[in-house]
Amino acid sequence: MEKQINKEKLPTHIAIIMDGNGRWAKEKGQSRLFGHKAGVDTLKNILRCAGNIGIKYLTVYAFSTENWSRPQDEVSGLMDIFLVALKSEIKELHESDVKITIIGDIQKFSQSVQKGINDAIELTKNNNGIVFNVALNYGGRWDIINAVINIAEDYKQNKINKTDITEMLFSSYLSTKNIPDPELIIRTSGEQRLSGFLLYESVYSELYFTDIYWPAFSENDFYEAIIAYQNRERRLGKISEQLPNN
Repeated sequence: MEKQINKEKLPTHIAIIMDGNGRWAKEKGQSRLFGHKAGVDTLKNILRCAGNIGIKYLTVYAFSTENWSRPQDEVSGLMDIFLVALKSEIKELHESDVKITIIGDIQKFSQSVQKGINDAIELTKNNNGIVFNVALNYGGRWDIINAVINIAEDYKQNKINKTDITEMLFSSYLSTKNIPDPELIIRTSGEQRLSGFLLYESVYSELYFTDIYWPAFSENDFYEAIIAYQNRERRLGKISEQLPNN
C-alpha cells in the first residue's frame, strides 16, 4: 500500500479520532483499559509510519472534555496508561526527532500527569521531525469559546480593534495557532462524526471513516486512508475548472 502513495501529494497535517478501543476489547472478553493499552501500541506504529513517509503534523484526539463523564476507574486508568506510555516512549520519540505539542486544558489533570506532559514538551521542543500534537481535555467548542474570551479581553484592554478581527486573527487565538489546518481527518470504529474535534480547523478537511477499531488499525489501513485522500478533488470552494491540474 505504501508504494501506491504519491509522495508529492501528501497531506501536511493528518488528524485522527482514535475510536473503538473499548468495543475492540469487549469483543475479546477483555476490559476497556485493555483496549486502551492496545491503542497505545497502534498509535506508536502509526506515528512511526507517518514520520517515515513525510507527514509533517499528526494530531490525535486522546482525551476530550466530555471524556470526564466516563466511569471514574476508566478515567483514572487512562491517566495511568498515558503517563506510563509517555515516560516509557519519550526517549525513543526524542531520538527519532519527534516534536511533542499539546492542545487542550491540561490544568484539570494531576500534577504528575502535567509534569510528564511539560517535561515531554520541553525535551522535544527543538526537534525538527514530525510534530506529534496530542489533544488532551480538548473540545472544539471549548477552544472557540476560549478564543472569544481572550479576544474580548484584548479588545477591552485596547490591544486590538474591532476591525482587526479577521479569520487569521481569530485562528491565532486557538490552541492550534501554530499548526496548519488538517487536510485529512481519520476516524476509526465506524462512527461518522467529529465529536467536537478541530471544529474550526476542519472546514475544508477531507473526512475518512473506517469500520476498523483503533487497536486493529494497521499501517496499511493508514496508507489506504491517504490514498483515498489523494484520489479526491480538493476544490476549497472553487470549481473543478479553476484547479491548476484542470
